[in-house]
Formats: sequence, C-alpha cells, structure tokens
Amino acid sequence: MNKPNILPDLLLRKRNQRKNAKILQINTTNCIVESTYVKIGGIDQWVTIRGEDHHNPILLFIHGGPASTYSIFSPLLRSWEKNFTIVQWDQRGAGKTYTRNGIDGCGPIGFDRLSQDGIELTEYLINKLHHPKVILIGSSVGSLIGIMMAKQRPDLFHAYIGTDQNAPDPQLLAYQLTLDALRVSGHSKGSRLVEKMGPDRSNWSRKDFDKRNQYIVKAVQDVPNMITDLILPSMLSSPEHKMRDLIDFFKGMRFSLDHLFEELLTFDFNKVGTSFKLPFFVFHGDKDIVTPTDLAQSYFNKIEAPYKEFVLIRNAGHLACFARSEQFLEELLNRVYPLIADKAK
Repeated sequence: MNKPNILPDLLLRKRNQRKNAKILQINTTNCIVESTYVKIGGIDQWVTIRGEDHHNPILLFIHGGPASTYSIFSPLLRSWEKNFTIVQWDQRGAGKTYTRNGIDGCGPIGFDRLSQDGIELTEYLINKLHHPKVILIGSSVGSLIGIMMAKQRPDLFHAYIGTDQNAPDPQLLAYQLTLDALRVSGHSKGSRLVEKMGPDRSNWSRKDFDKRNQYIVKAVQDVPNMITDLILPSMLSSPEHKMRDLIDFFKGMRFSLDHLFEELLTFDFNKVGTSFKLPFFVFHGDKDIVTPTDLAQSYFNKIEAPYKEFVLIRNAGHLACFARSEQFLEELLNRVYPLIADKAK
C-alpha cells in the first residue's frame, strides 16, 4: 500500500495558509475571535473561540485521537460561525497544550481528568460569554469524554451530540465488522493481523493496536479518508499552526495514547449508564468503519433521554462533521437549534 503523498500540500503550504487565513476572517459587529491559553485543571490549555456573533449558542467540540486536536479544521467550519460560536480545545496532552506544558507539565492523563477539565472549560465559557448553557459535541474518543461530561453535569449543556460515537460492544461485533471491511478492500495483511489479535480487546498490544488502526484507515472506500483527505491537508494548510505545532501534534498523540491505552480498551460504559437528563443526539457517518455505524445505532437505541435522535450523515465515514460539514450544519440547525430557541423564549 502506497503511503499518502503529502508533497503537493507541503509545496503549496504557504499559499494554502494565506487562502485559509482569508477564509477565517470575521468582521461582524458582535464577532468573537480568540485563540489563547486558559488555565484549566491547574495548567495552561489552548482554546479557540470563533463566531460572527458572541450571542449565538456556544458549540464546544471534544476532539478525538486521543490528542488529535480539531483546531486544524477551523476553515472547514467557517460557515457554522454564522449561527454558532465554535470552541475548539486542545486537551491536556494534545496539540498546543502539549507544546506549552511538555511531558512533565501535563500531569497524569485519564478519562476522569479529561472530563473534569472539560467541565471546568464549560464553566469558564458560560461565565465569559454570559450564556446559560453550551451545546456539547463529542467526536470519536472525545465521545467517551463527552458522555461522561453530559452525565456528570447535564445542567451545563443544552444537548449532547455524539459523532463518530464510541459504543459498547458486548457481542464483540466490531471484530467481524473490521475483518469484513479489510477483506472487502483487499487488505490481506490487515485481515491477518486482526485475526491474530482476536475479538478480546483486553489481549491487544499497543503495537498491534496502532497497526490495526493504520490498516482500517487504508481500508476506507467511497468516502473521504480521515487521514489523507481531512487531517493531513488541514494540518498543512492551517494558518494558526507552525511546523513545530505539527510535530508536537504527533508527539502529543503518542504521549496521550501511552496514558490512555488501557483505559481506552476497557472503557466502562456501564459506569456511565444509558440514562441522560438532557437531549441526546448521534450524528454518525453512514459508512464509518472506525467506530462502526451499527454499534453506534445499537448504543443509541438503549439511551434514555428527554429527547433523542439518531441521524446518518450521508456518504461519510469517520470524522463525518468535517467530511460533510454542510449536512452536519443543516442537522444542527434543523434538529438541535430549535430546542435551544424554545428554551430561550
């Protein structure tokens, strides 16, 4: 399998950065455009806040990875900033937060710590922007942090939206779904590795886990690829990220996974439970094989909430909100925004 060719993106880096800087300009009367470190959980953590009107509902992203920061995707969400104030947060051990604090300064990293950081950030946003609540989006690994935050402090959030939603798998269906996807795409090495690893996640090694994920990404067909079509181009064209930031992006991912690996494989969904005291949405790529769509649907079916909806993002795999940002925005405006507007009356 050929490696992704990033040379064109590197050669055009400066031009693409200038283009995106122009896209990201906001000049409305009530706009907010801030990128700064905020003291959260006792350390400086990088937070960006962007929107055409700071009175608009706050939408807080909890990124995946671990430590795959989403601030690189800001140009893809520019159209969202007309209706929402978008907050991106480089979590403890991730991105510019990792750059600022280093290995020693980030402290121990676990899902409890990350969820508490997220709650503290939410309280900061509510106080800073004088809003009653925030809309919470948890993506991929961030969906685990997101459901923990939503469970612990539903009073802080208008709604929870899971995308690339991680889900319990008591019947070990992900094993067969992954194997089928690799076989259909012709990745014999990947299918042999998955067969060797077996369905029991508690027996997986970190090395095999990394290789498995690489093979799954390569097996993506007929939808935007999360690495070659989304992450790498966005990283290399982000006007807010220097080459040092991009190097630390990957360092932070390795560092954070070192801390979270065991907890990630054995995450206890029963501890969180399936009963939530806020509206609960899942907007999921219809062809996601990283966090399989069928598992997300099964998990959603068990959720008890005052209001809930499951929505398929068409022709999308993992990172559906960035691959199909316009449909995702449409779903936010049609399904989530009215709930907030009703409460504001």
